[in-house]
Amino acid sequence: MADSLPKARAINAKVDLTTTDATTLYTVPTKHYAIIESILVSEDSGNADTITVTVTDSASAVFSLFKTKSISANGTTELLTNNLNLTASEIIKVTAATAGRLHVVMSIKEYYTGLN
Repeated sequence: MADSLPKARAINAKVDLTTTDATTLYTVPTKHYAIIESILVSEDSGNADTITVTVTDSASAVFSLFKTKSISANGTTELLTNNLNLTASEIIKVTAATAGRLHVVMSIKEYYTGLN
């Protein structure tokens, strides 16, 4: 019976946004789906800033989750109020308005399905 359930693991994806380019935070592996439980953004320079978060689907279409979301100086903000479900090959990208100020940590439950 237990073998019929998807194999799961809990992981964190982390990035220090040292540029203002869109930076890949996480890509769902093939034959997996993922449940994003938390996206924490921390500002560590003493200056308020903004972040943009997008998801790119398997057809390369880009969808905005947060557009220029404000992050307070020396503050930490939880972006999600509900879980976010992603399918194989979907990508979360983050973009800082100013380089060298923001850190992002995302908590993920990743499930192996064995299906493409």
